[in-house]
Amino acid sequence: MAKDKYEYETIKIQKDPDGVTWLIMNRPEKRNAMSPQLHADCSDALYHLATDKDVKVLILTGAGDAFCAGQDLRLFFRANDSKPAERFAAGENSHNWRWTRLSKFPKATIAMVNGFCFGGGFTQLIACDLAVAADDATFGLSEVNWGIIPGGIVSWNVVNAMNSRDAMFYAITGDTFTGKEAARMGLVNYSVPAAQLREETLKLARKLAAKNPATVRYTKEGIRAVRGMSEAQAADYLAAKSDALRFNDAEGGREESLKQFLDEKKFRPGLGNYVR
Repeated sequence: MAKDKYEYETIKIQKDPDGVTWLIMNRPEKRNAMSPQLHADCSDALYHLATDKDVKVLILTGAGDAFCAGQDLRLFFRANDSKPAERFAAGENSHNWRWTRLSKFPKATIAMVNGFCFGGGFTQLIACDLAVAADDATFGLSEVNWGIIPGGIVSWNVVNAMNSRDAMFYAITGDTFTGKEAARMGLVNYSVPAAQLREETLKLARKLAAKNPATVRYTKEGIRAVRGMSEAQAADYLAAKSDALRFNDAEGGREESLKQFLDEKKFRPGLGNYVR
């Protein structure tokens, strides 16, 4: 496999010249249901993309009319029922890329939900920092219909991303909901008409790509970390995080922005910036 060209069996990596990189789950004939090979491909790709200097923002999406239909029941479950080693490897790769590597990815990440998003697909959706959906995208926790629970960490994710009543309702009924409803519940940041989805997601990605990369990284890490902390723990952690940012910011973002604001009078944060 030619890693420098990001050539994989089940995913596509596409780089835009402005620092935006696309990771596209590419099993459209299966609505991008996740096979063991897809898990291995995504895990490997995220490992290399994390340190790729061309990557400023990562957009995760699916080919065709789906974001992700969940785990491939035949290839992920049934095919490995009597193969403990293969089952273990598939499970490790599945959790590794969808949560460990994606939620800790050092650049900003956006999930672009272009169609169906079911079951296990919720994990990588929620692992991304931000999410934009088509108004008519279809979401569903359909596991109850198959006699299983939303496993892995899907249940933990949805109850953290949605309010508990909505999480419970959709988990035990298996009912579907739209991109508009996902936005209302806070599962995605906002939804747009399908014809505008790519353009609006790129607009957001380019906004993030123009930010100081170290500041974006330390901010997203801080927001994720403090959710489970007390006020005192958060204050101590964020003070240390702020000091670490100043030490590790190769671009000197703090000093440069203060110079532009105080001395050159050309930086007006919050005024005239991106408006969706």
